[in-house]
Amino acid sequence: MDGIKYAVFTDKSIRLLGKNQYTSNVESGSTRTELKHWVELFFGVKVIAMNSHRLPGKGRRMGPIMGHTMHYRRMIITLQPGYSILPLRKKIKSKKEKNLNQNT
Repeated sequence: MDGIKYAVFTDKSIRLLGKNQYTSNVESGSTRTELKHWVELFFGVKVIAMNSHRLPGKGRRMGPIMGHTMHYRRMIITLQPGYSILPLRKKIKSKKEKNLNQNT
């Protein structure tokens, strides 16, 4: 499915992982029900809630012409307790371990 573009790794999204919430950027035209159905089938998890907000496109100048980048939506997917999306958990843990090793 082309709905989910990529996972988002910001300070807030890493903090939300403790609450079993996963953040990703999605296509602006996709609906919550489509994405919920796809996440449940693809990852084999149970979704409780999906929150979304639209991020505005940024202005970009190309010479005298002012343009803008595409806007997209960010989804916060809440899973039932006991479920997790493993590839994202492993990636976050490896990033945290790497940062700890660099600081010491």
